[in-house]
Amino acid sequence: MVALPAVVIEAAGRRDHDRIAQLTVDVYVGGGLASSGYAAELADVAGRARQAELLVARDATGRVVGSVAFVPGGAFGEVLESADEAGFRMLAVDPDAQGQGIGAALVQECLRRASAAGKRRVVISTGTRMTAAHRLYERLGFTRLPERDWTPVPGIDLLVYARDL
Repeated sequence: MVALPAVVIEAAGRRDHDRIAQLTVDVYVGGGLASSGYAAELADVAGRARQAELLVARDATGRVVGSVAFVPGGAFGEVLESADEAGFRMLAVDPDAQGQGIGAALVQECLRRASAAGKRRVVISTGTRMTAAHRLYERLGFTRLPERDWTPVPGIDLLVYARDL
């Protein structure tokens, strides 16, 4: 568990699913980072929970103000190429709580979990419009792997970043 002033990072519970769905759709679709056609997948928190470890950031009142799906391996990681890579997906921070280090804390918890699982690298993909996320990843030591960039559907280009552990 990671703690920031008045913020705690911990494993999500089933009771958090509705809030995670709302937050993720609001940030990605409402923030213009993804199309409305991706909303159903963003809202499928139960499906994510079957393939990843869901983490949340809670403020002092216990409200979920951030979330991420840590992917220790498997197909949900999509860009993972070997068993010694982990990843994360669908990082979202409430717009009212952005700029407080919550996104960084969630990523750092993913890095900690990957290291504890014996992984040698964390690999992620991110949309070309997610420039604030790109800056965060670069600040946290991620570098681009352009040879692994990919296009899941026509018109959606994803950039790949990695950080060795």
